[in-house]
Amino acid sequence: MKKLRKIIFWCHLPVGVIAGLVILTMCVTGVLLSFEKQITAWADTRDYRAAPPTAETTHLPVETLIAKAREARGTAPSAVTIKSDPAAPAEIALGRETTLFVNPYSGAILGEGSQKVRSFFRTVTDWHRWLGAKGDNRNVARAITGACNLGFLFLVASGFYLWWPRNWSRKSLRNVTWFRRGLPSKARDFNWHNVIGFWSAGPLFIVVLSAVVISYTWAGNLVYRIVGETPPAPRANQPAAPAGANKETASPIDNLNSAWVRAEQQVNGWRSISLQLPASATAPLTFNIDNGNGGQPQKRAQLVLDRATGNVVRWEPFSTYTRGRQLRSILRFAHTGEVVGIAGQTIAGLVSLGGAFLVFTGLALAIRRLLGWRARRRAIPTASNGILAPIKTRESGAFES
Repeated sequence: MKKLRKIIFWCHLPVGVIAGLVILTMCVTGVLLSFEKQITAWADTRDYRAAPPTAETTHLPVETLIAKAREARGTAPSAVTIKSDPAAPAEIALGRETTLFVNPYSGAILGEGSQKVRSFFRTVTDWHRWLGAKGDNRNVARAITGACNLGFLFLVASGFYLWWPRNWSRKSLRNVTWFRRGLPSKARDFNWHNVIGFWSAGPLFIVVLSAVVISYTWAGNLVYRIVGETPPAPRANQPAAPAGANKETASPIDNLNSAWVRAEQQVNGWRSISLQLPASATAPLTFNIDNGNGGQPQKRAQLVLDRATGNVVRWEPFSTYTRGRQLRSILRFAHTGEVVGIAGQTIAGLVSLGGAFLVFTGLALAIRRLLGWRARRRAIPTASNGILAPIKTRESGAFES
């Protein structure tokens, strides 16, 4: 066991040193992204609340809201989202970069989302996923972050093994599970590394494991194979829309109102309904109905309606997914903690912060170990004119020759 522990330690140490700075970057940006959706929603709509004039007032027909947005911007909307909150504005997407907020009762254009907040989170996300790289360099950065996620997963698992006390006693257990005061710097870093690692190990393992699943196709496919399913075929890349396509081609918006009412009736207690506007007048209408926080796949469903008849083409709640697809969907949002709501996001943010401290204390301990090794090397007796230079031993502090 002692030999195995030594082998694992000498694997743990170089992996932490090599991947440390990248892991630190991902942890710090992960903390900043913990409540991205809530902060963005607050920044977008804090000045755009649109309470109904009376309790009986309902929002305008969806076709009217889309037409108002198109008229105001001269651009064909690409998606529309309406929330059950009566004071929440309707959200009309104009491509990927712009969201227009519309008063759902009057059709008045309230404005766009907070560009500063959105730009900030885009930058943080770029660093979290691609270390700030742009263009073709993202492929290299993605390979680096993926490899470091694998390394981080090994560090979490091996760290817990190394944490395991050799001799179980109340004192030894307290030393590795609770912070101690008045320690010198090296002992303090060791104490912090153990304590934070212990309390973070479980949720941090889930966060990092889900990151590996997101990073690698083979890992995502493994989720399906574990439950005995064949992984789905990869999706074909959709061709990018040509510049100016939204302005040249108006998405057909007729026959949407009755379909939207049908979608509202499909799920009791829905919190938001979104529709990606099809480019063809004959294409079916695909509604995403959510009665969660937007990051809980178990509370989302998809409804596809025939545009001409309004008949249900497909109804796909989470319960109809295969076990592999359910697990894969949950892992995607386990990474951010959203799958269990605000509590999960808070835990994910805290263990990401803990991960940053683990990297910091781990690198500090590694640097001290390196400096100590170099000092011992310099203290080795060297022959000089046939006389051994005196050295100081670590054990006794005495000089010997």
